[in-house]
Amino acid sequence: MKRRRMTVGGAAVIAAVAALVIVGGPASADQQQSRGAEQANGNKPLDQQAVLHQLSGKLPKSPNQAGRWIADGKLMVAVINEQEAARVRQAGATPKLVTRSQAQLEELLAKVDKITRADRGKGLQSWGIDPVSNKVVVKARGAYGALRGLGDGVQVVQVATNFRQQAGEVNPGDPWWPGSESNCSVGFPATDAQGNKHFLTAGHCANDANQAAYGASGQSNKLGTSNVGGSRSVNAREGDMGVVAVTESGWTISPNVNTWGQPAVKVSGSAEAIVGDTVCHSGNTAPNFECGKVRTVNQSIDYGNVVIDGLTTTDACSQGGDSGGAWLRGDKAIGLHSGGNSNCVANDDNSIFQPVNEALTKWNLTLLTGTPSDDTEAPSTPGNPRATGTTSSSVSLAWDAATDNVGVTGYDVYNGSTLATTVAGTTATVSGLTPDTGYSFTIQGKDATGNKSAASPAVTARTQPGDPGGGRTFANGTDYPIRDFQTTVSPIRSTATGRAASPFKVTVEGNHSCLEDLNISVVSPSGRWYYLQRYGGSTCHPLPASKTYTVTPVGTENAAGTWNLRIGDNGPGDSGTLTNWSITL
Repeated sequence: MKRRRMTVGGAAVIAAVAALVIVGGPASADQQQSRGAEQANGNKPLDQQAVLHQLSGKLPKSPNQAGRWIADGKLMVAVINEQEAARVRQAGATPKLVTRSQAQLEELLAKVDKITRADRGKGLQSWGIDPVSNKVVVKARGAYGALRGLGDGVQVVQVATNFRQQAGEVNPGDPWWPGSESNCSVGFPATDAQGNKHFLTAGHCANDANQAAYGASGQSNKLGTSNVGGSRSVNAREGDMGVVAVTESGWTISPNVNTWGQPAVKVSGSAEAIVGDTVCHSGNTAPNFECGKVRTVNQSIDYGNVVIDGLTTTDACSQGGDSGGAWLRGDKAIGLHSGGNSNCVANDDNSIFQPVNEALTKWNLTLLTGTPSDDTEAPSTPGNPRATGTTSSSVSLAWDAATDNVGVTGYDVYNGSTLATTVAGTTATVSGLTPDTGYSFTIQGKDATGNKSAASPAVTARTQPGDPGGGRTFANGTDYPIRDFQTTVSPIRSTATGRAASPFKVTVEGNHSCLEDLNISVVSPSGRWYYLQRYGGSTCHPLPASKTYTVTPVGTENAAGTWNLRIGDNGPGDSGTLTNWSITL
């Protein structure tokens, strides 16, 4: 596979190893720079992504969850019941209701792994769990019918390309050479318990024991030794990772990643990737620095001559000579380049990396990181502040993420001039308010240094009346699929007292290609059905993105209890999603 050079020695990298080695100077101005370089240096999506990863780190894992990913600026969490969905929403993430638990998916994956064992190297490309579809996805070149008995939890996708571990011609830049072989790329620098210098790279670049490692072609400018003792390289089911010891005088290591013409990215630590992350890699082959999206994690990859487990795929392109290079999520080290597609195809699994933490742990190495410079730049102003719900004593708010040159760490929410709450994500609920009262809120973003943004535009909201008849709004923001000839049921638990308002209001948000196929109704705690939309019609129109229905109750309806929204799809060939609904009682 094409190796992309992800060196770790940006501006002051000596000689040829840009990620950590240091024998030269910054890359010359005429060297190619990648279209993705700016994404590692203060780009808005990466700032927002950092906030979402902070949110993910604070959200406890649970047997009732089945994976996480990033989509449309939100942290998505697959859940198997409404109770877990409520916990996920309360934490600030977006739940998606699915049918299979993580344990069930792992059981299916074990069956797939056993069945495919005899067919390795005969057309299989990759297999692993896809949290977005809640399935085990198997990619194969041509039809593969051996998995038909496993049900709809396993999906076979036909592909026309091959994965291969990357090796290439000698190219200018800062590669390293294993003996007399073709060049690879430097990954991340690290030290051992005694302070000795090393760098991580791909295992298939360091498979020969005690092989001399060079910083220039023609076995010149020796920098150290790869795979010392024959125990510092793996290229098998366990992974694709290796270690080069930097032992020669004059060579040092640096945490600065070469981004080829852009300011170097200083590595601040390591992290894991999830589906939907924006990631970048640097390698010795043009365009040298490339960014893309994570498509899958924890995949088994069949390279033809070897199967490797636990790898991550992305849609970023790569070239021969990139193997071993560094993969970044913002300024966090996440992986070592392993391989890639035989042809770079849009929106496909083009490049593959080995998670870096596994390599650090295996050889008890400490990642070399940099000390951030003094940061005096404030985050940008949070945008589009809005009220998303009210009760008689609270107001729920949301806003668009601020950006920062280093990273936004949280938001202060002000009620007038008083600090009401501090949150990590882009939603908050201010409680303890007075019924039937107007309030004005502003939001400020802040970074780790304590720099604060300007206040957002004010957003005003009025709490609901507090009398027994209510005026209280409740919502369910879990995504529910709307499928042919099936009924979707989404519950809301109301804690309002007294009777429901007459009329009460129901707002439905979502998408579907044929409104005329749908029966939409709300069922009260007493069991009464109220139809909002009835099936019928010869011409399809899309479901409105948001529509509010006014409902007059029959007799007396108590506000407290569980209200259910039911959407039945009575026609073929159409699909959609209920994304949110609310009821004001």
